[in-house]
Amino acid sequence: MNLRPAHVLRLFLHYLVLAVIAIVCVFPFWWTFVVAISTKGNMFEFPPTFWPQAVSLENFSEVFRVIPMWNFLKNSILITAATVIGKLVICSLAAYPLSRMAFRGKKLVFGIILATMVLPSEVNFLVNFVSMTKLGLVDTYTGVVLPNIVTAVSILLLKQAFDEVPQDLLDAARVDGALEWVIFYRIVLPLMTPWLATVGILTAVEAWNEYIWPSIIIAKPEDFPLSAGVLYLRGTYGSSTRVIAAGTMLTVAPILVAFLFTQRFFMRGMDGAVK
Repeated sequence: MNLRPAHVLRLFLHYLVLAVIAIVCVFPFWWTFVVAISTKGNMFEFPPTFWPQAVSLENFSEVFRVIPMWNFLKNSILITAATVIGKLVICSLAAYPLSRMAFRGKKLVFGIILATMVLPSEVNFLVNFVSMTKLGLVDTYTGVVLPNIVTAVSILLLKQAFDEVPQDLLDAARVDGALEWVIFYRIVLPLMTPWLATVGILTAVEAWNEYIWPSIIIAKPEDFPLSAGVLYLRGTYGSSTRVIAAGTMLTVAPILVAFLFTQRFFMRGMDGAVK
């Protein structure tokens, strides 16, 4: 196949831009990994060192020795799993009527939900903390999970997914006498697997990396999730950047591995959302 010079140039520029973006995204992870497994060398020299020196897992073993990593990991798994399940249930129940049911004020409700997207999550910290205090949920995992199980982005994505379901399929189910709950649970939800996976992955990443809200609502350090618990390395090893880097890699690794195994569901869901 003969390619014109102009087309070859466009392809070259296209892949060059993609390569630059990939390098910019990967470099912080690579540099942190190099620092974590190195035991010698100047970490802050310029130009920086891109290859590890005196490779060792000593920094990782030091993290496990100083802080209860396994306990923090267990807490993160519980909080993340509860947040993902809660968000999928609540947001799908909210998105379905906004997409497929007719009721007075539907556009107003949907508009109010979308309006909350312009507010940063930090704005809600004070209100959420007061609410959790009134409900007696301070220093509990429920207090960590509850404010995060409903977001406008998740409702929007799932609403767009419900909009893609053929109306004839729902009408046929209603003609056969199926109740609305049966239609939602037995017919519509099985078709939503890619979109539900997308929302679940996004939620898992967000819940796993959340550290401000858990550190506010939880008082006992042993109940902290991994993202908040690793911050103790800053106090214990304020001058040991290598140990802090090792703790950071241990925090990022589980969710990164999980995403690598589930990215095909994520891409399918995002493709459907864009359409």
